[in-house]
Amino acid sequence: MDNKQLVSEYYAMWNSHDFTKADLLLNEDVRFRGSLDIVANGIEGFKDYAKMLLEAFPNLYHAVEILISEGNVATAYVTYSGTHWGKLLNFEATQKRISYAGAAFFHFKNGKITSINVLGDLNSLYKQISNP
Repeated sequence: MDNKQLVSEYYAMWNSHDFTKADLLLNEDVRFRGSLDIVANGIEGFKDYAKMLLEAFPNLYHAVEILISEGNVATAYVTYSGTHWGKLLNFEATQKRISYAGAAFFHFKNGKITSINVLGDLNSLYKQISNP
């Protein structure tokens, strides 16, 4: 599987909410830094992060708009969407539909993802989930 396919499968994993695939896609000591300023180390740390995010947005969807790969790095421009059904950080559930943009940067080694750094438009997200 080439790096573009790995990233595509990574987002398919998110969209299906089937994180059993993480063992196939992620290096055992993967380092994940999400746009919420949360760092998760290792596959289990990543799964814990995903669980936390899906508790807030159970129908979270990642739409990949642009995917570029060169050598051992790739980047994706993504639109995130979902409904805010659970608490996220200090924000209580609003039941509002949200959508915001982000970019993720991936590094690879030996056919697996070794690091993921995500930058998201948190200003847009926070405006959407803050109570009026």
